[in-house]
Amino acid sequence: MVYILKNAWALLLGMMLLMVGNGLQGTLLGLRGAVEDFSPTTMSYIMSGYFIGFLGGSYMAPELIRRVGHVRVFAALGSLISAAFILYAALPDPYIWTLMRVIVGFCFAGVYVVAESWLNDAATNETRGQALSAYVIVQMVGIVAAQVLLNFADVSGYTLFVLMSVLVSVSFMPILLSATTAPVFRATKRMSLKELFIVSPLGCVSIFLLGGVFAILFGMPAVYGTEVGMSIPEITIFVGLIYFGGLIWQYPIGWISDRMDRRQLIIALTLFGALSMFIGVMFTEFQVVIYILAFIVGGVANPLYSLILAYTNDYLELDDMASASGGLIFINGFGAIGMPILAGWSMTHFGPNSFFIILAMLLLAITGYAVYRTTKRAPTPVDETSAYATVLPQASPIAVEVAQEVAIEMALEEEAEL
Repeated sequence: MVYILKNAWALLLGMMLLMVGNGLQGTLLGLRGAVEDFSPTTMSYIMSGYFIGFLGGSYMAPELIRRVGHVRVFAALGSLISAAFILYAALPDPYIWTLMRVIVGFCFAGVYVVAESWLNDAATNETRGQALSAYVIVQMVGIVAAQVLLNFADVSGYTLFVLMSVLVSVSFMPILLSATTAPVFRATKRMSLKELFIVSPLGCVSIFLLGGVFAILFGMPAVYGTEVGMSIPEITIFVGLIYFGGLIWQYPIGWISDRMDRRQLIIALTLFGALSMFIGVMFTEFQVVIYILAFIVGGVANPLYSLILAYTNDYLELDDMASASGGLIFINGFGAIGMPILAGWSMTHFGPNSFFIILAMLLLAITGYAVYRTTKRAPTPVDETSAYATVLPQASPIAVEVAQEVAIEMALEEEAEL
């Protein structure tokens, strides 16, 4: 880890600033939407725009990089993000905001691809796993820090939108100055969705549903908070606990997953999360209950992404792990597009607690399908399972491929020891 911090601290610092800007965006728009009197349904369409853009950017960014290079793509997309952040405040219109969210999602996908490529290039085979862990920590710290900044300015003004723009612009400096050479871009041949589903039906279905869970958690918590009358400091604590839970739960869940049938762990985690949501909504008049639910759902959802990747890898040949990452990213992104809309519509028509009910139903659907799959396939012996490599749902295909490569390297090391 010392090697990574010494050689890639500037990249990590730049990525943290990027995540502060992106973390500010989701919560701030939810708060400003309430000021502009946008309904939860309207906000849900706006929030879904990010995932439409992100999915498209994940697939188009590699082609842009091949044509004009990493530096030009990074600079161009970063400039668009900064401009969009300012336009949010200048043009508070639902249609404009939705368009800006699509653009911002597209641009962030491309920026992540470039930044993660540089970070991967800065690591060696021996330190790639440590680089990935440092990257995940930096992402989480950035998002949590963003919630703190929301308390220092009026959400109805321009200051926070300008701050977002400045943070994104400043983040490019350490990244560009530290990345002296452009990494060699290599696109992994993708496994078809049909092939991927045949190999791991549970992996495909659960990561699709988890995409919906993550989209709701990334875009709608501030909308929920405003609907139930929470203050801005309370909303920032609520949102921060979602990501703090994900950070705290990553290691223990990863440790456990390497020592038991991963399907049973998926069932236990999602069932616990679903039951917590169902029970918790009966006591949301108590602020502490809302905080506990945020910590639980964040702690379940964020590590679950890595767990599902590891489970899917258990049924892939080593040569196919990296190629499967593109399909998994697409399935997860496709699942993310529509769920904020469903959550927003439900909150408008059935009340704010629909936020937790939809999350519970998605987690329970994963539980049910995982139980069903236990009747169709014998578990993989624990000593034959692949390694658990931490990666977050908002990662680009580059980070997911790196996680797959880390799993491959760890599997090869285990084979060599035998």
